[in-house]
Amino acid sequence: MAQPQPQRMEDQLQSQGQGQTEAIKYGHVFAVTGELAGQPIAPRDAAAMRSAEESVPGVPVPQEIGGGYSAGVAMETAAAYNQAVGAVRPGQASDAATNQGIAVTQTSVPGGRIITEFVAGQVVGQYSVADQPVEQDATKITVGEALEATALAAGERPVDRTDVEAIRAAEMAAQGSDVTMPGGLADQAQAAARSNADADRDDDKITVGDVLTDATAKLAGDKVAGAEDAAKVVQAETYSDAAARTRAGGVGAAVSTAARLNQADDDANDDAE
Repeated sequence: MAQPQPQRMEDQLQSQGQGQTEAIKYGHVFAVTGELAGQPIAPRDAAAMRSAEESVPGVPVPQEIGGGYSAGVAMETAAAYNQAVGAVRPGQASDAATNQGIAVTQTSVPGGRIITEFVAGQVVGQYSVADQPVEQDATKITVGEALEATALAAGERPVDRTDVEAIRAAEMAAQGSDVTMPGGLADQAQAAARSNADADRDDDKITVGDVLTDATAKLAGDKVAGAEDAAKVVQAETYSDAAARTRAGGVGAAVSTAARLNQADDDANDDAE
């Protein structure tokens, strides 16, 4: 979402229009400090931010989010006002932006990207962009569906450390990422394992079914299970198991079965062509 602004742009322009000709400065619009806060927002700064925003491939820049603006929109509006009242010249750039630059970065997270906008090294905007959903072959089994199958096959077994590592590997495979979503399946499994270690009675323990039921709805993304996904999950499960083996009805077995069935389906389709 967009970074909260100290003052809405409409309010700032209204106050500036009440007999005042003071320039709109960065500190009026963004939560910035130091030299940058006292600099008027200039036309070249706004143009540079717009160019930086448009240089990030596949990112629709928001015009307004939750009462705030993308940095480019806010800077263009402020720069136009400053130029109209003679506070800045056409094509002028601020010293801070000229000396320290304007940039837009993107950071991959499960299910999308975080876009962060900087002027002179200080954050002036931030919002998230969801990845476009990938159309799945309805005849194939996804990693999420394999996890749901585990909930049925081993649902009554209490979650332990081996389950945690297998679920973590499966979640990363489903999302196509090397990290898991905070509060996602792996974190839920981790919390369950810790709780189970302290539980005195089996009836008080959290089961695999408790964590993995409706797994597809709990994942930030999902994909058709493949051989590489299965190998990663099996490796995580066997590495964490005291006997170094996969569990009957466990996550590794479910993802491996899904991958084999998907490959058999591909082979059958190839033979039919």
